[in-house]
Amino acid sequence: MKKIVNEMKLRLPSKSVNEGVCRAVISAFSAELNPTVEELGDLRCAVSEAVTNSIVHGYAHLKEDEIGYVYISVRLYDCREITVEVSDNGCGIADVEQAMRPSFTTGERGERCGMGFLVMESFTDSLTVKSRPGKGTTVLMRKILKP
Repeated sequence: MKKIVNEMKLRLPSKSVNEGVCRAVISAFSAELNPTVEELGDLRCAVSEAVTNSIVHGYAHLKEDEIGYVYISVRLYDCREITVEVSDNGCGIADVEQAMRPSFTTGERGERCGMGFLVMESFTDSLTVKSRPGKGTTVLMRKILKP
């Protein structure tokens, strides 16, 4: 049975500047497991995409002076596994299966490429997306590091 060796929770306002903050925090926190540069880059990219999606899509309905929050939970396991959960209380996704198809986007054509979930999936070992319209979305990513 795998054992948690460290964990953290983070809550940040849905401001685009915080996407970079998340990449930096994930890097520093994950360093305890001594990931390779490539593994760290993969994790940073996947987390960055998940946070960006929360900010851009989850809270797109908010007025300019309103702020939502992005919640990030990270767990490090003794078996060299990292799980990252990124969630929001935004508008949610009506059809997760459709949203996960490459090139699907709710944005204007040419503005967004619709590859967010594909990027997250390609840089992690597993990706689970749960969402409820009007309630928000949770993305759970799992990365297994080399021994």
